[in-house]
Amino acid sequence: MVSVKQDAPSARPAPPKMSWAWLGAMPFFLFALLFLIYPSSTIFINSFQDSTTNQFTFKNILGLSDPFILNAYWISIKISIVTALGGGIFGFLLAFSAIRGGLPRFMRSSLMTFCGVASNFAGVPLAFAFIALLSPTGMLTGWLKAAGIDLYANDFTLYKFWGLSLVYMYFQFPLMVLIIAPAIDGLRREWLEASENLGATPLQYWRYVAFPILLPSLLGTMILLFGNSFGAFATAQALTGGAGVNLATIVIGAQLRGDVLNDPGIGYAMALGMVIIMAIVITGYTLLQRKAERWLR
Repeated sequence: MVSVKQDAPSARPAPPKMSWAWLGAMPFFLFALLFLIYPSSTIFINSFQDSTTNQFTFKNILGLSDPFILNAYWISIKISIVTALGGGIFGFLLAFSAIRGGLPRFMRSSLMTFCGVASNFAGVPLAFAFIALLSPTGMLTGWLKAAGIDLYANDFTLYKFWGLSLVYMYFQFPLMVLIIAPAIDGLRREWLEASENLGATPLQYWRYVAFPILLPSLLGTMILLFGNSFGAFATAQALTGGAGVNLATIVIGAQLRGDVLNDPGIGYAMALGMVIIMAIVITGYTLLQRKAERWLR
């Protein structure tokens, strides 16, 4: 008689232990709730609410067609495009010269440290620094005038469009350097050596290899610079007092205070429009970054 050996019953899996690691992410979620989700929901609700009767209305959204408000949006878009292009092009050249230009390593470290500080230097301190430097009585203005160069002889002023664009460049340049540096580091030397072995000139290498690889990162970073400039408020407010340049952010602040058209609902509707534009900017940056990351792996 053949005995059949039965397998021992399998042990039951141990119940999963409760992890408290998620508590480490609680400050982030709390911050996002208080400073992102709640303000955004408030802006959305108040954009469709009458500021006097608290009734649902489309009046605030329709009020965005006012020429004064459209002009504010257009000026904000123009200054964002100018500073994004200027900061993107010259910031890329600066980053490339520091990373691939054969500069000593300590200079790159110094540049990155400066960019980390300068990209966050904005608001009242930045406005005061440029007023002390380039205002009609500024230090650099006086030096140039003594050398025979009068900045204010050709209708230049620090408190208008081009002056504010120059001020914005101060934090756009370093932000471009910080963001584009990993993409430049991602250009492998083997690609250049392979191109040279195949007989490609440096121009052909940049046209057919390096530039197509860097293009998504360049465009994505410029889009990010556009959003960084589009949402700026404190620097322009401190520099111009809200009168020199009619930016959308300045008009929103004036609307909420009741200084312009005395209708906070219009201010909330304008803020909703800016949120939509910023969402488009972030989406475009995310898509381009995903494409660029394929070459950085």
